[in-house]
Amino acid sequence: MNSAELRTMNAQEFNNAGPVIVPQSFENIPRMSILFLLFSLTTCFSAYLILRWNKVKNYWAERGVPHSPPNPFLGSLTFMQRKNVGIWMREMYEQFKSPYIGIWLIWKPALIINDPDIARRILVKDNTIFRDRYLSSGSTDPIGGLNIFTINDPDWSNIRRKLTNLFTAAKLRFVQAFALVKAKELVQRVDRDRNKSLELKTLFVDYTTDVIGTFAFGLESNATLTSKGPLRKVTDDFMRFSVYRGLCWFSIFFWPDLVDIFRFSLFPKESTDYFKKIYLNIMDQRLKHPGSKQYKDLVDALIEIRKESEEKNQNYPDDLYLAQAAIVLLGGFDSTASALTYMTYELAHDSERQEKLYKELKEAESKSGANFDAQTLTDLTYLNCVFKEILRKYAPMGWLDRIASTDYNIDENLTIPAGTVIYVNAIGMHHDPKYFPEPYKFNPDRFLPENEGNIEPYTYMPFGDGPRVCIGQRFAYMSARTAAAQLFLKYKVKPIPGAPKPKDVKVESKGLFLGPGEPVYVEFIPRTECE
Repeated sequence: MNSAELRTMNAQEFNNAGPVIVPQSFENIPRMSILFLLFSLTTCFSAYLILRWNKVKNYWAERGVPHSPPNPFLGSLTFMQRKNVGIWMREMYEQFKSPYIGIWLIWKPALIINDPDIARRILVKDNTIFRDRYLSSGSTDPIGGLNIFTINDPDWSNIRRKLTNLFTAAKLRFVQAFALVKAKELVQRVDRDRNKSLELKTLFVDYTTDVIGTFAFGLESNATLTSKGPLRKVTDDFMRFSVYRGLCWFSIFFWPDLVDIFRFSLFPKESTDYFKKIYLNIMDQRLKHPGSKQYKDLVDALIEIRKESEEKNQNYPDDLYLAQAAIVLLGGFDSTASALTYMTYELAHDSERQEKLYKELKEAESKSGANFDAQTLTDLTYLNCVFKEILRKYAPMGWLDRIASTDYNIDENLTIPAGTVIYVNAIGMHHDPKYFPEPYKFNPDRFLPENEGNIEPYTYMPFGDGPRVCIGQRFAYMSARTAAAQLFLKYKVKPIPGAPKPKDVKVESKGLFLGPGEPVYVEFIPRTECE
């Protein structure tokens, strides 16, 4: 059939002519093209990743910075979920005898600072360059992302300046009276339950929850005596670490790009929802009945900040005020409770220093009575030394993150570009024998007035330093000293049989703050039975 005949065929004849045979090779062309395209894209993408990875992994080597080879998937964060960040920082410090160490946050280069002089420049002298923190809780978590701990300038400066008045010595003297009431309840609790298993961290969390509840919200609760209460439910939820919670925290602190994608949050959602109801109810009552009672607490301070902001047309979102309330509670109860736990446990294993503390407390009692006021607590030299030593050994967050806003000369050999993440390794310096002889030994005497001059500046930073130093450090000292003074005045503590030594107590690996990773117990013996 030629082409002329084909053109004259009608439709019926064409249909009867049978199928048109298409060469087999033509059918395969589209499939082969797709496969070839996919292969080409995969090859190009793989080549890009290889080239990119080679550039990333050689970043610190090209700059002559000491480092360990990064993992292609996690960078330097291979310890995630297996080791506490503070412990890892300390080990990195001990591994590299260098003023700084190069690390990778997945594929992002970052720098650990191990030198006190460089730390001083970053935190104080050049703090305007290192004003902001790297951690971020993202736009999907306003309570976690808008608090004074995570927020950056200019909002940070405004909120910080307005909250500072809440932590003055005069305000803390007012709060200390409430802390004393709860400290006496703590003694009652120990007296009532000392023959039972009293887990130290739980005991002290009950106390700190009550004290912060009064200080921040004017709430009266009985968590110290009952381990229950509206805020105790919130702090209890916050203490429950899991693999998922650990992943949330790691992303917020070390890989913020993932936070909004997976909607991670700094605090458990159930806890924040419950806390929000409590806070809004308190705020509503205060606004409905202004001037009925002056609580002089955080809520009153936030009401004043809101009024001032509205007058200046600085309309902050409601979540910003809620975020400050949340961080005061959830950021303060755990660190103070951990410090009290470690202090009690260390003194239980060191009877000589415990007796030295008891002698100081008895002398103070004979002069001014057992209701130690703020000035008496300040004058308890050895008690203060004990707490300083506890915070040296067990700094709750022994590393300080910052971002360089411009290119910066670390020293004559290294310049970092803008956007580089910096970690000041406070816990590493806390355990350097060059600065603290026998660093793993519990020795409060190193902080005695006659010895404190031997401590090199910027080697001891349990609360950070510079403008972003922890705003609540005075409150933490006050609440911890108030509890410890009452407890050690009334009781002697001893280790229970078979208990691990302080150095052998496990550390929480899924969280970021340094705290016991296992239940901790001691034996409480009334001083009246020891005399």
